[in-house]
Amino acid sequence: QLQLVESGGGLVQPGGSLRLSCAASGFTLDDYVIAWFRQAPGKEREAVSCISGSSRISYSTDSVKGRFTISRDNAKNTVYLQMNSLQPEDTAVYYCAADRSFWARCLGEYEYWGQGTQVTVSS
Repeated sequence: QLQLVESGGGLVQPGGSLRLSCAASGFTLDDYVIAWFRQAPGKEREAVSCISGSSRISYSTDSVKGRFTISRDNAKNTVYLQMNSLQPEDTAVYYCAADRSFWARCLGEYEYWGQGTQVTVSS
């Protein structure tokens, strides 16, 4: 069974940090671009960050630049999203997605999607 599984979400205070993980099973991530998306209640899904299979190319949306870092460990078949200086507006369900193409600004059709992990930033 081919799937992506996110983990690492939770409740954190403003200014805090979380690290999300996206683990693949049933296939290897080496040849896949991995993207993180998020969707807050009542809002459209937003592309947060994406990274190429070789890690040579990455992109992050302006609102998270300098705070979020995407990385991958192909040996562990896992991609990470380190989130620092979290703010209430970062509250959302975070999803990872995989595709063989690197889409501009991470926007495109993705072959695989995870189920999502909730991130809540609140005092």
